[in-house]
Amino acid sequence: MAKLNLMGAALLTAVAPLAASCAPAGTAEPGAAALTPKQAERLDKQLAGKIPGAPVRCLPSYRGNDTIRVSDSILLYRSGSNLVYRNDLKNTCPGLARDSDIMVVRQFGSSTCSGDFFHLVDRSSGIRGPTCVFGEFVPYRKPAGDAG
Repeated sequence: MAKLNLMGAALLTAVAPLAASCAPAGTAEPGAAALTPKQAERLDKQLAGKIPGAPVRCLPSYRGNDTIRVSDSILLYRSGSNLVYRNDLKNTCPGLARDSDIMVVRQFGSSTCSGDFFHLVDRSSGIRGPTCVFGEFVPYRKPAGDAG
């Protein structure tokens, strides 16, 4: 019995650091991965002066022309100067922030929706990377009458 408890303690000691490394780092938003200062600056710049609206499940494909990769878990879709959609992915997407891989969106119909998949493909080797899942799209708009 003592041998079993000792093995359990050893296993717990070995696994605890791994489990802790999977927990999200402290950020302003629950469950969001911590942003580097450069990523936070990029996000703040794109959303400055804009107010978040109610999340939408789908985004028409024509609005996805200007994609900004903020981090491995946040994408922005610009739709003109007054509207930006923020998408917090369902999970992190390793390598997304590098912005060098090609995003291949698996789309059904004329919209990209929460729960839809995309994957990354290495631009030079063609090797397929991780499969990632979109979250809801939150519109950020400049308030009416704000010309700046």
